[in-house]
Amino acid sequence: MRASHTRPAPPRWLTHPLHGARGLRGPVPWAAVARGALGVGPVLAVAVAAGHTSAGVTAGLGAMFAHINDRPATRATRLVRIGLPALAGATGLLTGAWLGTLGLGTWIALALAAVGLVSGAISAIGPVCSSAGVQLMVACVVGAGMPAPEPPPARAGLLLAGATWVLAMAWLLPLFKGSVRHFKGSVRLRGASAPVDGRPCSALRSSGPPRALPFDRRAPLRLTRRGRREGAQAGPPDEREAVAAVYDALAELMAAVGTERGQTARRRLTAAYDAAYEALYAHRIPLHRPDAGQRRLRDLLAVAGALSETAVTLLWEGEPLPTRVTRTPALLARAVRTGRPPGPLPAPVPRTAGGLAAHRAVLLAARVFDGEPAPAVGAVGPGPRQRLRRVLGPAGREYAARVALCVGVATALARSLPGDHWYWLPATAAFLVKPDMGPLVSRAVSRAFGTAVGVAVFGASAALLGALPGADEVWPVAVAAVCSALIPVSVRHFALQTAVLTPLLLSLVYLGGDRGAESARLVDTLLACAVVLAAGALPGLGGPRAQVSVRLSLAVRATRDHLDRVLAADAPYAVRLRLRREAYRALADARRAVEVASAEHPPFGRDLAAWAPVVGALEEIVDAATACGVRLDHGAPPPDAALADRLRAGLSDLADAVATRRPPADLPLPTVAPAALPQPPLGGAPCATLADVTAGLHRARHLAGSR
Repeated sequence: MRASHTRPAPPRWLTHPLHGARGLRGPVPWAAVARGALGVGPVLAVAVAAGHTSAGVTAGLGAMFAHINDRPATRATRLVRIGLPALAGATGLLTGAWLGTLGLGTWIALALAAVGLVSGAISAIGPVCSSAGVQLMVACVVGAGMPAPEPPPARAGLLLAGATWVLAMAWLLPLFKGSVRHFKGSVRLRGASAPVDGRPCSALRSSGPPRALPFDRRAPLRLTRRGRREGAQAGPPDEREAVAAVYDALAELMAAVGTERGQTARRRLTAAYDAAYEALYAHRIPLHRPDAGQRRLRDLLAVAGALSETAVTLLWEGEPLPTRVTRTPALLARAVRTGRPPGPLPAPVPRTAGGLAAHRAVLLAARVFDGEPAPAVGAVGPGPRQRLRRVLGPAGREYAARVALCVGVATALARSLPGDHWYWLPATAAFLVKPDMGPLVSRAVSRAFGTAVGVAVFGASAALLGALPGADEVWPVAVAAVCSALIPVSVRHFALQTAVLTPLLLSLVYLGGDRGAESARLVDTLLACAVVLAAGALPGLGGPRAQVSVRLSLAVRATRDHLDRVLAADAPYAVRLRLRREAYRALADARRAVEVASAEHPPFGRDLAAWAPVVGALEEIVDAATACGVRLDHGAPPPDAALADRLRAGLSDLADAVATRRPPADLPLPTVAPAALPQPPLGGAPCATLADVTAGLHRARHLAGSR
């Protein structure tokens, strides 16, 4: 027999550009495609027909940026996602156009590098600010290097006008369509009981005094057929769908209890909750007051938060649930979508703390879906001080230095090359240095390949359409319109996005007077890739190690804060729910950062992939801490204060060690309890949840120290 030899798999940092090809499949966002078709093309056509081609190019550029930021979202969040980067782009264009009037020559490289410091620092705040920072930098470079007859303030206004046109379409043509319906009828429950596995159950008591929960009621629960409260609305359809998706993820998690799919389902629940929270709370206009429909959806999302805590506890307990019980979140999801009452809501048999917590959460769901307000949870996410710390912290400083270096070097290199239109090279570097697009080598390869395809498409279009009589200014408008319509689909892969944006940009610069330089634009792109790749090899410039250490240290601190509130006797229930949300969200961000960094080129990728088990250990700590909080709510004895202090100190030192990239200090940590501790129904014996917390802390610190 011939010996079989398996070929070694190619390294991931080389094959990563091909992995995203699977994401090209999927439904076409026709609403966004329609907005794209009505965006850049009509703006250019009106300007060309009116004899103001230069103004149309600037307005078309603003519309193009707006289309790039026009991702699936609610109308309210889309207003901030598009509007804030548009304001940053107008500021950058105004600054760049003013710098272009000063006659700085090659010294303009230093001026643009200074703008790069600001752009990189604000990009560290979050995804929307990252888009704003990139648009600030790119617009500043274009304003400084692309000549235009309009004065700088007029150019900034035209850029805003193009973005406003796209924003107006996004506001008037919502991404999701549907009608708002009222809830009709109600859930009839008699006494403090609910269906349990399809059968009624009586109220159960724990072995000790439980904590006070915001939805505990001493009086019997009697709900009448009143339906929704007068004036309450189901909310906009896109926001309603986001909340319903959380209940879908809850159903998947409850079905995965006791199986190997549990952690994967829990992460999907975190992603769905993040999306719903962003739709209802994040990226709001200052002083925005939600209407009755949005307040109603926030109540329904708060119920999902209470149910998710019990679901995580049931996941930790590991006992599979009956099928009837796992359908409860699906019934609630259907009620959110249709506006109809959910009907009987089965709950687990309350034999354990998780079962009793689920029983109470289902009662809460019945109340809220019948029209009662839910307990307020509060805002989740970074506040002004946290955002300022991100700007001035190591991540903001290092990434700002990287953007400034890449833009400054690219500008100096472009100014040394022949030709007057030097802006393409530094603008490409500003786009390419953004780490949101994936690993560095993958970004560079995708950018180079996409630009080559885009240049070929534009050249073929010029050869076929440019020879037509009277089509000198018509065919670039047509190419821009087609490419603008394809932007919503192209965002699925960086190479495809580059291949779509390149003909669009070449059409704009063609109308702006830069003609016959397609090959030069390809050379500029390759030089920009070389500059960014060279900067990526330099230490201390916000590279993958910095991204992972910042995200992971934030996750460790969020885990510590959540555990601290769980073990505190006087911690409000709403605060605990909010901190659990922040912990899971920070862990999801850390996991994404590790996954992206693991595909970086050597020596980064292999070393940074070793942080994935640390994230897994922290997730287990949050899971166990969540179950511990539920057990304490239902009468389990509180832990020893010294144990809580040692756990808190161990997590704090781990966070500092990850942030400063040093091994954890040798601290007196709690010993790991036996794995198989007896599990009483509701308390009265040592809590295995704290044993899991201690074991997870030991494992996370050992993994961090062995790197």
